[in-house]
Amino acid sequence: MAHETDPVGDLTEAQAREELARLADLLDAANIAYHRDDAPKISDAEYDRLKRRNAEIEARFPALKRADSPSDTVGAAPAEGFAKVRHEIRMLSLSNVFEEEELVSFDQSVRRYLGLGADDPLAYTAEPKIDGLSLSLRYEKGALVQAATRGDGAVGENVTANARMIDDVPQRLNGAPEVIEVRGEVYMSHADFADLNARQTARGGKSFANPRNAAAGSLRQLDPEITRARPLRFFAYSWGALSEPLAETQSGAIKRLEALGFQTNPLTALCNGPDEMLAHYRRIEEQRATLGYDIDGVVYKVDDLEYQRRLGFRSTTPRWATAHKFPAELAWTRLEAIDIQVGRTGALSPVARLSPVTVGGVVVSNATLHNEDYIAGRDATGAPIRGGKDIRVGDWVQVYRAGDVIPKVADVDLDKRLEGAEPFDFPKTCPECGSDAIREAGDAVRRCSGGLVCPAQAVEKLKHFVSRAAFDIEGLGAKQVEQFYSDGWIKEPADIFTLAQRYGAGMQQLKNREGWGEKSAQKLFDAIDERRVIALERVIFSLGIRHVGEGVARLLARAYGSWDAFVAAVDAARDQGGEAWDGLIGIDGIGTVVATSLVSSFAQEAERASIDRLVRHLDIQEAERPRTEGSPVAGKTIVFTGTLERMTRAEAKAWAERLGAKVSGSVSARTDLLVAGPGAGSKESKARDLGVEILDEDGWFDLIEGA
Repeated sequence: MAHETDPVGDLTEAQAREELARLADLLDAANIAYHRDDAPKISDAEYDRLKRRNAEIEARFPALKRADSPSDTVGAAPAEGFAKVRHEIRMLSLSNVFEEEELVSFDQSVRRYLGLGADDPLAYTAEPKIDGLSLSLRYEKGALVQAATRGDGAVGENVTANARMIDDVPQRLNGAPEVIEVRGEVYMSHADFADLNARQTARGGKSFANPRNAAAGSLRQLDPEITRARPLRFFAYSWGALSEPLAETQSGAIKRLEALGFQTNPLTALCNGPDEMLAHYRRIEEQRATLGYDIDGVVYKVDDLEYQRRLGFRSTTPRWATAHKFPAELAWTRLEAIDIQVGRTGALSPVARLSPVTVGGVVVSNATLHNEDYIAGRDATGAPIRGGKDIRVGDWVQVYRAGDVIPKVADVDLDKRLEGAEPFDFPKTCPECGSDAIREAGDAVRRCSGGLVCPAQAVEKLKHFVSRAAFDIEGLGAKQVEQFYSDGWIKEPADIFTLAQRYGAGMQQLKNREGWGEKSAQKLFDAIDERRVIALERVIFSLGIRHVGEGVARLLARAYGSWDAFVAAVDAARDQGGEAWDGLIGIDGIGTVVATSLVSSFAQEAERASIDRLVRHLDIQEAERPRTEGSPVAGKTIVFTGTLERMTRAEAKAWAERLGAKVSGSVSARTDLLVAGPGAGSKESKARDLGVEILDEDGWFDLIEGA
């Protein structure tokens, strides 16, 4: 079986055939989601990566190229609900370059095809690549007669009525050829996107992930009046069918379109060779965050239209143009402010407030700054990071985001630092309660010392208490916690279990609140009552004690079995010495840091009283102790990978832990056993390299049978 990480040169013919089939399915689904449904399932970067791998495999195994190859596909078939339009001249996509060397290779290939030498003049236009929806506008005798989306390149959707609602689309042209098909991009500005999402949220509608989705969804409405209410814009940059030429050059044709009344991009420039193209790419990249609309690269086109004609087309892309894509996970923008948020453990976390910019397909306006050392340009040891550059309000900063990773500020452009910008003074007191914010020796984070008197900590602890892995009370989420806290209904976890008693008589006070009715109020009280009986590990995790996550809570529950035994052990370990302390830190996975945090929390008078008040309302179930006697996997570290067919991964993990095993998510030299189902990938390869024992699912059941 081939894996995406396998070098193409290492694939067998059978693996290549299998991989091409898989890629065809993935890319077809991605095209439909992006072009037809306006609901992308993968990022542009992931799409580009899959398409490039497909092309590399086809180049290595040309005889295996499929009839439905993604290399020959443009867009997706039109959606039902719109009349179909067959394009007189196909609307094609563009090839991509990502590195400077690829841009040079593009120029060299154009020159070779035209028979030009390296020193012969060859001009290109360079323009921002708008991240929107392609639209074709056909005019006859100056009148707009038809508008169509790209669709699959050959057939698009008739959106004429909707296009007429766009202010940037002229209804009539003066001095135009008798037939002219103008092509360009429909988009939405950042400001209009934010306003649209605010209106959608206010009326309980679905918000859009980014301006491209919003623009595409707005243009492709069956009701043109919805399109009218959406603030769409249009940039013209090309043409299809013409009854007479517009000009002799690309740049001349763009000026002609502008003269006819179309909006064209003012950043379009004429460049002589790769050096000037690259310089203009960098100029546009620097302005990206201040443009007010999304772009994802720069498009280069041979300027001479006769050269374009000679160069012609490949199956889906022109030879005379290419798109130089920006790195999908990176963007530059302005740092507008640094805010300090206080978490449930009292940690003061700096957050960057940014001029909105789209990174990896998501509009980013906030990013983490980690801690005060990171802002100052040093790591926890005092060594410089980013070359020692600190971060200041007003700076031009590089934002990084990959997948679901929280955006972070990665770099600073000192050349654009504002005159008079001051180093950021990290607060020494809590911005929420005014208590001292203390940074202990060896800790990278400054923490509020206010504890329960700090409203930020109290609210965050309550949110944690009702989170999915803790009490998970249906109908009581973060929003409701904030509401009830601000009204004084809930100040600590125990208050949740007296809510019905205090405010539920006849449910009058709750059901009369906005968003609540008699049924929803009763459902909430019932859900609270259901959680009075709860597992020990959930209770331990719910307390929000620093360093005590789900895994640690599970270890503690299994080690002590009952709440009384757990509390007695923690109280006995308070002096951090003796048998109880040794027993606590002797639990596999529990060290001195966790033990100290536990002991300290239970020793604080106010916090302990709050815990005791909570426990009076609960029936805490004893934890199932690991059955280590006779277990063939007791004390072993096990990794599960691939698809398990007889049980879910979660069930397999729970079973292994009940037998005294430790389940890990990654393979290392400490791994004792890998259980590999179908589709196992790099973990299985690594396990083989390390000599780790590998079992299939049947072998796993044979091993633990009777245990």
